[in-house]
Amino acid sequence: MSLLTLPFRLPLLPVRGVVRLAQLIQEEAERELADPARVRRELEQIEQAQASGEISDQKAAHLENEAVARYTQGSSDHGGGRGQR
Repeated sequence: MSLLTLPFRLPLLPVRGVVRLAQLIQEEAERELADPARVRRELEQIEQAQASGEISDQKAAHLENEAVARYTQGSSDHGGGRGQR
């Protein structure tokens, strides 16, 4: 920043910081949702609940499909080559 533009940019710095923080939080949340270990744990929990009779076979299949869909969606989003800083 030059000294001439500093007074005009200074009031916007907190806004830019909040926007960047929101981007980082979103990226981390997407990364966590697409984590293979997390999906595996979720599938194991569904399987245990199904085996113990806590949920029906139909509900277990639905939950498994949702977990796999989140994983595949997250994997394809991260493989798309989005520009990261």
